[in-house]
Amino acid sequence: MIIIGFESSCDETGVALVCTERGLLAHALHSQIDMHRDYGGVVPELASRDHIRRVIPLTRQVLAQAGLALNDVDAVAYTAGPGLAGALLVGASVAQAIAWSLEIPAIPVHHLEGHLLSPLLARPRPEFPFVALLVSGGHTQLMRVDGVGRYTLLGETLDDAAGEAFDKSAKLMGLGYPGGPALSRLAENGNAALHELPRPMLHSPDLDFSFSGLKTAVLTRVRALEREHGALSEQHLADLAAATEAAIVDVLAAKALKAVKQAGVKRLVVAGGVGANRHLRKQLTEAMQRKGGEVYFPPLEFCTDNGAMIAFAAAQRVNAGLVDLSATGDAFTVRPRWELTDVCVPEAIIG
Repeated sequence: MIIIGFESSCDETGVALVCTERGLLAHALHSQIDMHRDYGGVVPELASRDHIRRVIPLTRQVLAQAGLALNDVDAVAYTAGPGLAGALLVGASVAQAIAWSLEIPAIPVHHLEGHLLSPLLARPRPEFPFVALLVSGGHTQLMRVDGVGRYTLLGETLDDAAGEAFDKSAKLMGLGYPGGPALSRLAENGNAALHELPRPMLHSPDLDFSFSGLKTAVLTRVRALEREHGALSEQHLADLAAATEAAIVDVLAAKALKAVKQAGVKRLVVAGGVGANRHLRKQLTEAMQRKGGEVYFPPLEFCTDNGAMIAFAAAQRVNAGLVDLSATGDAFTVRPRWELTDVCVPEAIIG
């Protein structure tokens, strides 16, 4: 079965083709970073309008890459949530229109399930069960994954997500948009030891996270440096960026390793935009090797939002028998707020 997938939850328009037997066939992505940079963040109305402009050309592009026609597609997948309501509606309406016109199934996909399963696009791919650390701009969660649709929440952030901690700290330092990648690039030339920043909830008995206190500590350090030096030099900012990144990564790594131990598994999966962070990858890889375990990351091109993960997640659910293939395009809704556990398979079906 060939599935075309659409991702439009925020500021990336992604389209991809996946075969349930052969895997990824083609994908294309357009990022809106340049458009939103002047505003210092995502403007929802502009994001929605840009999705409308991009989705059809990207669809033609992936079909051409795969050497297929739209009539060759057997099902359509789309991100139904969570995300920006207007942006979600663009991908959902295009997907449902295609499904209705071709009389093929329309498959709503949870955005975080796409991230959760994206490391399976890599080779080698992890086997179930594993612990997943989902780290993106809006989400930080630890999940036990026993199979497709079999997810158990182990811990999550109580306030800011790790990606928000990166972005907000970068904004406090006066760095450009998007803040997280800018902070990480600057941190490469900094000395993290020059600033002692808190590691919130590092030693708490649970697997939850909190990053709002770190953001406050960064603000305090910025103001102290400004009082002492006036305008901050590139090196001042690099040192503070390195300390901020180290604090965030230390907490993420410690909690992830604790989750692996508590879950009694040997495999850790890291997914989401923050999963591209070089420092996090290095720290987790070395730690899991010391413990005799393995850590898996999606390819860098699939860390950010993309259509491949949506089409792939739909394909995995089809292969697991979790999709009603009789449901062709029809009236639909999107879910800007949607818990990942809502797409879990009931125990009665599993058992």
